[in-house]
Amino acid sequence: MIDFLLDPWELPFMQRAFAVAAVVGLVCGVVGVYVVLRGMAFIGDAVAHSAFPGVALAYTFEGNLLLGGATAGIVTSVLIAYVSQNRRLKEDTVIGVFFAFAFGLGIVLVSTRDTWTTDLSSFLFGQVLAVSPQDVWTVAGIGAVLVAVVLALRKELVAVSLDRETARAAGLPVFRLDLTLYVVVTSTIVMSLEAVGNVLVLALLITPAATARLLTERLWTMTLLASAIGCVGSLAGLYVSYTYDLAAGGSIVVVLTGVFMVTWCLAPKHGLLARASAKAVVGPVSPGGDGRAVRAGTS
Repeated sequence: MIDFLLDPWELPFMQRAFAVAAVVGLVCGVVGVYVVLRGMAFIGDAVAHSAFPGVALAYTFEGNLLLGGATAGIVTSVLIAYVSQNRRLKEDTVIGVFFAFAFGLGIVLVSTRDTWTTDLSSFLFGQVLAVSPQDVWTVAGIGAVLVAVVLALRKELVAVSLDRETARAAGLPVFRLDLTLYVVVTSTIVMSLEAVGNVLVLALLITPAATARLLTERLWTMTLLASAIGCVGSLAGLYVSYTYDLAAGGSIVVVLTGVFMVTWCLAPKHGLLARASAKAVVGPVSPGGDGRAVRAGTS
C-alpha cells in the first residue's frame, strides 16, 4: 500500500500532474458551489463549449490555444450576462442561444483545416500528464485569485443566487455580480482544461459541489466539503489512471462521479436510504421538506 501511494511521486511528470489536479479540484469545488446553488450547470457547459471557437481560431492561425479559448469564453459569458438582464428572456434561454452558436462556429472553423493536431486533441480531452513546471505555477496563481474573489463576494453571490429580485431590491449590483460570476466560472473552466479537457470539464465543476450539497445545508461547510472532494477525488483519479494505464481526465471524472453516487445513496440526511427510512417511519414528506434552503452561517 505504501509503495502504491509513493511510487508515482518519484516521477517528475506525475508530481506536476498531482499538483495541477489538486489545485484544479480545489478551485472547481469552491466555484462550483455557486454554480450549483444558482442552478446554472448549463452555463458551465455553455462556457466550456463557447471556448471551442476561440481555440479553433487560435489553432487555425497557430496561436495559443488556451488564450484563444479564454478570450472566446469570457466574451460569450459577458454577452450572456448582458442579454440575460432582459426579463422577457430566461437565463437558460439566452445561454442556449449562445451555447449553440459558439459550438457551431467552432465546428465551422475546425472544418476549414484538413487535420487535427495533438494540441487540439489535448484541449478537448485534457493532457494533465504533460503539464510543465510553468503550467503548475500558472494554475496555482490563477486559482488563488479566483478563490479570493469568490470568498470576498460570497454573501452577495449567495443573495443573487437564491433570489435575484430581492437582491436587486436590496440595492445589490446584480448585473455586476452576474458578470463577475460568469467570468470566474469561465476562468475556472479554462484553467481546468489541462486536467480533464473541454469535454469533461463540467463534471469537475459540478460534481464535487453537488456531492457536498447532499451532505450539508450550510454554505461554508458546503464550500469546504466541495473543495476537499474535488481535490482528493482528482488525486485519486490520477492514481487510478497511473495504476491501470487509463486516460487521466476520464479517470478523475469517473472517481468523482462514484463518490457522488455513494453519497447520493448514503448521505445521513438527504441520501436515498435515509429518506426512504424517514418516509417509512413518519410517512410522506411534506412539501418544502427537501432541504433546498442553504444557510449562510458557518459550521
